[in-house]
Amino acid sequence: MSDLQLEIKNLIIDALGFEDMSADDIDADLTLFGEGLGLDSVDALELGLAIQKRFGIKIDAEAKDTRKHFANVASLAEFISARQAA
Repeated sequence: MSDLQLEIKNLIIDALGFEDMSADDIDADLTLFGEGLGLDSVDALELGLAIQKRFGIKIDAEAKDTRKHFANVASLAEFISARQAA
């Protein structure tokens, strides 16, 4: 697990108040919404704001590929890395 993935997992736990969960409980390929971690649209908004604040990147909620970036921790890490490199 990369440091960025670990940081994202901890951000998910902190931003969404999952106090009974640890980073080890979230697999990098676990689907964040629906059947996987079970996040909903409100969680998506909170997580998106937390990511923007923490990593200093802009997320366009209306972009058609945004949903793909939020699929799991691994895809979020790739998205954040690409945005920070740009």
